[in-house]
Amino acid sequence: MKTDALYPVGYLEKICHVYTGRTRKSGAGETNARTRMPKLFSHGTLQQEDVQLATFGRRLSGVADALVGYRQAMTAIQDPEVVRTSGKTHHPIVAFTGHGEDRVPGALFEISDAELAHADAYEVPAYVRVKAPLASGVEAWVYVDARGKPPSA
Repeated sequence: MKTDALYPVGYLEKICHVYTGRTRKSGAGETNARTRMPKLFSHGTLQQEDVQLATFGRRLSGVADALVGYRQAMTAIQDPEVVRTSGKTHHPIVAFTGHGEDRVPGALFEISDAELAHADAYEVPAYVRVKAPLASGVEAWVYVDARGKPPSA
């Protein structure tokens, strides 16, 4: 059986519903269009149900995965609204190392473009959003330390 990293081919697409059937209006009635949804990897508070409800208005469903080539630390959060939403004064933050053995566990979510914009608004300036590889072989958006982002970001 052929695999992509840790998962069989097609597993993540099936589990994460990478392709969703969206109905849209066309000139000749309704058609079913396949839409690719943004993938977001969370290593921190975006995994919390209360943060998801406050940020996205719904509970996200995701699968376990790991961010490759990063190391995790904690950072103090000064924004009182973010502290109120998360209930925490310190949040996990990841910095690029480039070492394949460095991995940060978390969850992979499929969200809409509008929800990605909500996630951008939730994150404080210490974080920057970049595309990064996961252990599963999927590339996803992830919020990383703005001072320790990969060279290409």
